Parts: sequence; C-alpha cells; structure tokens
Amino acid sequence: MSVGKLGPQDVVTANRDDELSELTRTLEEENVGAVVVTDDDEPVGMITDRDAALAIHDHDDVTSASVEEVMTSDPATIHEDDDPIAVSEAIEEHNVRRFPIVDDDGELTGIATLDDLVATIGEELDNVADTIEAQSPDYSP
Repeated sequence: MSVGKLGPQDVVTANRDDELSELTRTLEEENVGAVVVTDDDEPVGMITDRDAALAIHDHDDVTSASVEEVMTSDPATIHEDDDPIAVSEAIEEHNVRRFPIVDDDGELTGIATLDDLVATIGEELDNVADTIEAQSPDYSP
C-alpha cells in the first residue's frame, strides 16, 4: 500500500487570503482539524484548529486575520508513492501530525495523518493475529 491510499483524497483546502473566521467555519462544517492552504493546487501552508485558537493572542481582531497570517508556511509533504512508514518517519522528523500528499508535480492529491497511520497499523496487526490463530489452533490470547 502506498501513502496515496492511506488517507482521504478529498482534502479541505483554503486560499491564503481567506479570512480566519471563514476558515474556522469550514473546520466546523467539514468536521476536520486542519486545512491545507493551496496555490495552483500545490500545498503552501497548513492551518490547524489549534493554530486558529492560538491566533487570538497575536491579533487584535482575529476574525479579520487572513489565513496566511496564521498558517504554517511550507508544510512538510509526503509523496503519494511513498510507503506508509514514511508517515512515521515524517512525524519523527517534523513533529507534526498531518501531511499533505503530493504527486510528481507537487500537486495536492490527499492528506495523511497520525490517525491514518495508527488505524492502518491496527488493521495490519489484526491480519497478523488472524494468521497466528489460523496456524496455531491451540493459541488463545
């Protein structure tokens, strides 16, 4: 399995010049914790619900702050053909939970998260457990 099949391919996106108040409505309506900021279909930033909440301390009128003022620029990305272990390695290297997935042209094709990785590992361990139980009838967890 490649990273491109790990997480959702429908990614919630925003533009740099969107207002933060509009973005927080999107977070709520789409029930997501992060939005990828794109420019010509390429990820140029990420903004999380935490980023939006912490913006209160840096802006007198947080509702009119732009996404660009609050986003994390130049987000770490993962290539769609990478192995899922790349997510684990990227989490360690960049200390973040979410990664835009890109193709050879650098265009956004999905998003992979720590939650996706944990769910995939859980499914794989379940498969291993099924094999162990099938091959070892006397085994009882």
